[in-house]
Amino acid sequence: MSRIGKLPVSLPKGVTVSVAQNNMVTVKGAKGELKLKVDPDMTIDVKDGSVEVKRPTDSKRHKSLHGLYRALINNMVSGASEGNKVVLELVGVGYRANVTGQLLELNVGYTHPVLFALPKDIKASAAQEKGQNPMVTLECADKQLLGQMAAKIRAVRKPEPYKGKGIKFQGEVLRRKAGKSAASAK
Repeated sequence: MSRIGKLPVSLPKGVTVSVAQNNMVTVKGAKGELKLKVDPDMTIDVKDGSVEVKRPTDSKRHKSLHGLYRALINNMVSGASEGNKVVLELVGVGYRANVTGQLLELNVGYTHPVLFALPKDIKASAAQEKGQNPMVTLECADKQLLGQMAAKIRAVRKPEPYKGKGIKFQGEVLRRKAGKSAASAK
C-alpha cells in the first residue's frame, strides 16, 4: 500500500471538508475555500476529524493516484487553515519591486519595467530595507497557484551563476561559477 496514500489527513479546528456526488472535494477554512475534482475511482471518506483516501485495486494507476490525491488534499487542508507563503529576493543594483493592488511591477535591469497581473486569490507585498535586497512576499491558500506565480516571476530574471544577480527564492542556494581566470604565463 502507498505509504503516503494510507496516512489520514487530520483536520485542524475551523476546517471543514465535504465531498459532493461527483467526487468534488471542497475544503473551507479561515484562509479561503478550495475545490478539487478527484478521480471517480478513488473513494474519499471524511470522519472523526480526518480524511482518508482509498483505492479500489492495486493496479499501478490506482497506486499512483492514491498518493497523489492524498497529498493534494493535505495541501488544501494546510492552505485553508494556515495559508502558504513564498518570499522572492531581488538581487542586483537598482532592482526594485512595487505592488499596487493586484499589479506587481518589477525593475530588474531591463529598459522597461515588467508588469504582472496577479490573480485575486494571491496577496502580494513588496519591502525594501536599507542595506538589504528588495523582497516580494506572496501569500495564498492555493499552493499550486502560488508556486506557479512564483515560478513565473522568478523566470523574468533567473539568478545568473557568476554574480548571483536575478530573482531568487529566499533561502535558495545558488551554484556559483568562478568566472574567467588569468592565463598563466609560460
